[in-house]
Amino acid sequence: MYPTGFKRAMIVFTTISAAIMELIDTSIVNVALSQISGNLGATIEDASWVVTAYAIANVIIIPMTGFLQKYFGRKNYYLTSIIIFTISSYMCGNATSLWELVAWRFIQGIGGGALLSTSQGILFDSFEPQKRAMASGIFGMGIVLGPTIGPTLGGFIVDNYSWPLIFDINIPFGIVAALLTMTFIDRKPDEININRKAIYIDYFSIVMLIMGVGSLQYVLEKGQAEDWFDDSRIVVLSFTAVIGLGTFIYRQLKVTSSIINLKVMKDRNLAASNVLTFVCGFGLFGSVFVFPVMVQRIMGYSPTEAGLAIVPGTIVGLFLMPIIGKTLGSGTKPIVYVVIGYIAFILHGFASSFAAPDASRAWFAVPQFLRGIGTACLTVPLINQAAVGLAPQNLPSGIAVTNMLRQLGGAFGIAMMNTFVNQRYAIHRVDLLANTNTNDPEMMQRLYGATQLFASKGMSAINATQAAYKSIDVAVTRQAYMQSYLDAFLLISLFFIATIPFMFFLRTNKVDNKTMAKIAEESH
Repeated sequence: MYPTGFKRAMIVFTTISAAIMELIDTSIVNVALSQISGNLGATIEDASWVVTAYAIANVIIIPMTGFLQKYFGRKNYYLTSIIIFTISSYMCGNATSLWELVAWRFIQGIGGGALLSTSQGILFDSFEPQKRAMASGIFGMGIVLGPTIGPTLGGFIVDNYSWPLIFDINIPFGIVAALLTMTFIDRKPDEININRKAIYIDYFSIVMLIMGVGSLQYVLEKGQAEDWFDDSRIVVLSFTAVIGLGTFIYRQLKVTSSIINLKVMKDRNLAASNVLTFVCGFGLFGSVFVFPVMVQRIMGYSPTEAGLAIVPGTIVGLFLMPIIGKTLGSGTKPIVYVVIGYIAFILHGFASSFAAPDASRAWFAVPQFLRGIGTACLTVPLINQAAVGLAPQNLPSGIAVTNMLRQLGGAFGIAMMNTFVNQRYAIHRVDLLANTNTNDPEMMQRLYGATQLFASKGMSAINATQAAYKSIDVAVTRQAYMQSYLDAFLLISLFFIATIPFMFFLRTNKVDNKTMAKIAEESH
């Protein structure tokens, strides 16, 4: 029997709250690194490990959630993960040194990584198969809300309070989520008497997975800061990622009792939806990363203002997702929304690339609306399509792989955006400096005007001239960065255009009632 009424509502509230809490913590710290580094006496570069440690732990644990649910029982694993996440949040807020904070962030990531996939599985099992499209819409709201509300909430806290509150706010939510889990989430029949001795633990595969995924996440997070393959650590860890992941994949396809059932990827629909999920993660996280950095660096927005500028797109996405879920459940083909989502994201990138340095927040509303439409139209169908056609016993593995690829898509998007912006900045700066020679009458007129301005403030002729040159250099730097960020938005559009063919591998037909009835019978 499926839960109904108040019980179902509480399950939805619990799972969505837990997923949002985990996703908020992937981005909320980004705007607080300066305050953390200053308070704990560390450099910004070292403080960035607070972000990296969480991301690495997240991406390691997410693909293992299916196996861990089977071994410990889903409810036990879910409840334990919430408790780990809550306790480590408290310890993060009370850390007295940077590396203590980094260690607890890693533990927080281990707890948080379980919340995403397990929440999705619990939510899906609370709805009849024919209503799971609506469940996808509800869950998609959490996926969109988490990463986008993180910078807004983090900026507000940093501007008005102190950085430990970023972690402390998780504590009451974690306690409530734990109590609701104990009260309303039931154990599945196969969780009651688990024979753990009969479950084979492939320790070698676990080590390979940790090595491979952890190394890959480090390379994506730190590659730009470490000059990519000019740094020996990046070279070694890239090699480790290839060996670890290659060995892990080979072993999972060969052994009978696998950590992740990668054989589910033989399903064309799941494979195609996972590629598109990776692309969606790239677009969502890449855009949400570039936009706040651009408006703060170029336009002087505060962290709070930068977060609020993202809100229009988030509101649109939240409004559309339940509607999309309902229409999918009524028979609308998912390919319709996937196409609309692709078009919206492509237009979002192109529209954003026309921004001017003095563009107002209102000007950015349209590109942000397009991002919201694109995210909603891609997220809901892809969450739903990832589960279509999978046997109930394969659902945890399918969900885990999907969520891992979304996170990796986001990490790849951020890393690629960061590298691309820096490369384009160097090119644009050289081009702009070529137009600032002393033979250019407009250049000389601007230099003369700036010199007179500084001289009128009491500077000597020499100092005024130096200050004038400095002001022009600052203007060149600002314009070069502006052009680089606009190019990054254009790259998002090009990435979506390049992956259009994968859309046509999706199974576009709605699952018929006979199949739904069979799934329901097997699930319960």
